[in-house]
Amino acid sequence: MDALHWWRQGDAVTQGAALVLLAMSVASWVVIVWKLRLMRQASADVARCTAAFWQAPSMEVAAQRLQSFDRVALVLPLVVAANSIANHSPPDASASLASAGSLSQRLTRVLRDALHGVLGRLQFGQVLLATVGSTAPFVGLLGTVWGIYHALTAMAGAGQITIDRVSGPVGEALVMTAAGLAVAIPAVLAYNVFGRLIGRIEADLEGFARDLRELVIDMAALQSLAGTTEGLSNASRPAAGPPQGGSAPMGGSEPRAAGSVGA
Repeated sequence: MDALHWWRQGDAVTQGAALVLLAMSVASWVVIVWKLRLMRQASADVARCTAAFWQAPSMEVAAQRLQSFDRVALVLPLVVAANSIANHSPPDASASLASAGSLSQRLTRVLRDALHGVLGRLQFGQVLLATVGSTAPFVGLLGTVWGIYHALTAMAGAGQITIDRVSGPVGEALVMTAAGLAVAIPAVLAYNVFGRLIGRIEADLEGFARDLRELVIDMAALQSLAGTTEGLSNASRPAAGPPQGGSAPMGGSEPRAAGSVGA
């Protein structure tokens, strides 16, 4: 029994189910190979980028360093978002709602948006793997049931049914069930493995975003405290005395006062 013979013996439903399983298999394996490369790079880049960030002397230098380390852009969007808020001028009355609010609230919003974009890139393809893993066995079962029904109908029209005539068509129909399982099992395994890796990377990114938020808030508080201290020191300085030439008029008034007394 070769594949060409099996394809010719099947009807439109059986051939359609086989084509659907083939498309599912190709799509799932493309996603599996792509996500294997992505997960390997992401696991290495997150640890390397966080270490490079905390060793940088400033936020600007850290953003420049991460451009060469972050190959899949997982940590750099968080740093760019936080840096945009840190360098933003204080909101005024005519500003929009996006720039209104406290520094903590604006940081939370931009970091949340950046984190959602990063996690969406990591989770891309998970829905496809879950769909293939859950539906491929049923597509194969549909092809098997329809193939058995088609074979039994053809044998019933012949008028004589023997084991030899039943085993061949039924065995060919059962190939669809095996094909469905062969498509579903790799997709389910890959979905579980990738889900665990994504959860680990997501926890690292959420922790880094929380630390980054606290860092920007503390830096802003220190800058505000330094500005207040400088203003108080300038206000406490003694005022400059009158010029030296100002004592001449006072000395000149004394003779006039003495002359008036002598008179």
